[in-house]
Amino acid sequence: MKQFFTFVKKEFYHVFRDPKTLLMLFGLPVVQIVLFGFALTNEIKNSKVLIVDYAKDAASQEIITKIGATDEFVLQHQILSHLQIEDEFKTGRARLAIIFPANFQRDLLHQNSTQLQVIADASDPNQANTLTNYINTIVTEYQQSLSEVNGMPYQIRPEIRMLYNPELKGATNFVPGVMALVLMLVCVLMTSVSIVREKELGTMEVLLVSPFNPFMVIIAKAIPYFLLSLVNLSVILVLSITLLEMPFNGSYLLFFAESSLLILTALSLGLLISNSTDSQQTAMLISLMGMLIPTMLLTGFMFPIENMPLPLRVFSNIIPSKWYYLIAKSIMIKGLGFSAIWKETLILLGMTVFLLTVSLKKFKIRLA
Repeated sequence: MKQFFTFVKKEFYHVFRDPKTLLMLFGLPVVQIVLFGFALTNEIKNSKVLIVDYAKDAASQEIITKIGATDEFVLQHQILSHLQIEDEFKTGRARLAIIFPANFQRDLLHQNSTQLQVIADASDPNQANTLTNYINTIVTEYQQSLSEVNGMPYQIRPEIRMLYNPELKGATNFVPGVMALVLMLVCVLMTSVSIVREKELGTMEVLLVSPFNPFMVIIAKAIPYFLLSLVNLSVILVLSITLLEMPFNGSYLLFFAESSLLILTALSLGLLISNSTDSQQTAMLISLMGMLIPTMLLTGFMFPIENMPLPLRVFSNIIPSKWYYLIAKSIMIKGLGFSAIWKETLILLGMTVFLLTVSLKKFKIRLA
């Protein structure tokens, strides 16, 4: 037994001497419980809502106050005309708009019935449905309280309009997210093992002593995966449009240019991982765990980012697929041009330049 406990003690020493093992044992579970605990929720909070109040009476103001008092909505601002709503939706400054007609309270009190219009950005159909249900609940509660006070049956009819996706097809939200997920995973995973494979096979020495510029080795390894990823993207796009009836309202040229930028970002990240590791298993593990979970949870196509705590919302900004997801939806569903997505494009471009610069600096031209 003394020898047995000696071996056990030795294994503990091995574990505690290896930072990577400690990170896997203690760091990964903590990260997963935080991400899954706060991100995996279908509740929607802090959604920005626009108000167009042509009535400006007590009834409309009371409903607006009730909406602003909930955790689900944030009153973005009150605009003067319903003509401004689509511009606000295109820029992403709002997801819902409520329009009160001019005679809202007068019709309610004298005719016992009135209506208001609710316009939702249905590019995310699940979120649009949830938000309109929230509004229906608030309006129903106000209607019931008014009926109880006055002893009269009042009726407020919300007229629902779904913008960009009136049929509420799930593909409009699912396809751009899957594109971002596939491109990130495939590009990062395949590129991350490319240089490590040369190290393990012992062929890196041949490449380094050849007259070929060592930095060109990195570029040469990235180009095949770049071209293959474009083919992969084309296949996904064709299947989405033909089989899933995914709408495409924007420019194909702009879409492929933005997709190429994401592919370059992913390839740069894969090269950085490849230059920083010494085994294919480590490179694959970092690529899978580092890209799969953040891309699924913090991109916005599965769970609304607005629901998450501030630290996770801030952290999501460094996930490249989040910005590509916003770009893809703006081009494919809303039909927007470069003027509406230049900020997201600039962020992706900055990530690409940063990752490629760091990966080039970390590339060792000597093995010793």
